Amino acid sequence: MRRILVFGNSGSGKSTLAKQLCDSHALSHLDLDTLAWEPTTPPERKPLAASAKAISRLIESSESWVIEGCYSDLLELAVPFATQMIYLDLPVEACIANARARPWEPHKYPSKAAQDANLEMLLEWISRYADRDDTFSRRAHLALYESFPGEKTVLTKNGDLGINI
Repeated sequence: MRRILVFGNSGSGKSTLAKQLCDSHALSHLDLDTLAWEPTTPPERKPLAASAKAISRLIESSESWVIEGCYSDLLELAVPFATQMIYLDLPVEACIANARARPWEPHKYPSKAAQDANLEMLLEWISRYADRDDTFSRRAHLALYESFPGEKTVLTKNGDLGINI
C-alpha cells in the first residue's frame, strides 16, 4: 500500500512526479486543482467541506494513491491516511522556468490560449511563494512537511528521484 502526498510551489513539477509515480506503481491519482475551485470568473475556492468529500472518496475507494497539489489545507485532510510525503522545494526560478515550458493542461484550461493568457499572473504568483502567508505558501508547506510523522523527502530539483518509492 502506497499513499503519497506530493506538494510544492506551482511549477515545481508536482503533476509530472505524480504521473510518474502513478504510472510506475499503478496508483490512483488526485490533482487537487480539479476539486479546489468553483467554476466562476474570477475563480473562487470551493468550501473546504466540498473538497474534503472528494478527497475522502479517493481515500475510501483506492488502496494506493497519489494526491498532489499546493493546498496545505486540503493536503492536511489526507495526512492521517498517507504513508509518504514528497515536498518539491525547488528554487522559484526553476518553478518559473517550468511554468513557462509547461504543455497545455486540458483538465485546467479550455485551450492552450486560455492557459497562456493566465501565464503572467501565474508567474507573479509563483514568485511570491516565500513571501506569502497562506495555504499555498512555503511557510505552510514547510509546516506540513515538518509535522508529518511518516516517511518524507524534500526534492530541490526536478528529476531528483533518489527516494524510496
